Amino acid sequence: MARKPYDPPFSLRLSFEERARLTEQADGTPLGAYIRERLLAEPPRRSRLTPADRQALLQLLGTLGQSRIANNLNQLARQANLGTLPVTPDTEAELSAAAADIAAMRQMLVKALGLDATP
Repeated sequence: MARKPYDPPFSLRLSFEERARLTEQADGTPLGAYIRERLLAEPPRRSRLTPADRQALLQLLGTLGQSRIANNLNQLARQANLGTLPVTPDTEAELSAAAADIAAMRQMLVKALGLDATP
């Protein structure tokens, strides 16, 4: 007997109440992933963000990446360190802090989305 290239899907009949309870417990996680996680005791493969939250975070991360704000701030800080930009020490510190804050925001977004942090 030839083996199929994949196993057929497994289906499970639930009452309306059972499904509602599972959906509530899943808290935004796709129901199939939640059931698999609970049955097989696997760590979640996805974050528990709602699809709308995930989409908003992805848009924000994309906008942040396209803005080049962090790169521009780093260039200003470098010019200030070289003395080619007339800036006071306070302004230099503020520029460096702003660049670090933006890098931290990016890291938090990447972590919240469960993405790979490599550039």
